[in-house]
Amino acid sequence: MHGLEPLLKGKNMHHKAVRYVTRTTAAAATTLAATATSVAAAALAASIILSPAPDASARMDGVHTDLARAVGLNQVTPEQAARFEARLAGRIFGEA
Repeated sequence: MHGLEPLLKGKNMHHKAVRYVTRTTAAAATTLAATATSVAAAALAASIILSPAPDASARMDGVHTDLARAVGLNQVTPEQAARFEARLAGRIFGEA
């Protein structure tokens, strides 16, 4: 039995090593995925924060497009959209 004992211990140690490597590899992969996601989110946030603000006319073009879509979907009337656009134009261009 003494001749088989080192072999059995070695086999048992092998299984423990495989389990350890499997667990630590899975944990490392999970950590790496979470880190990559965090880095991607931070890069996106930085690109938004550091990107130049659109000029006033580009902003008004976007407002006009959004309001036209809202009128087309019957969410607001054309009169409501026109009044709202005029009010925003005053704020954006600094006229009110």
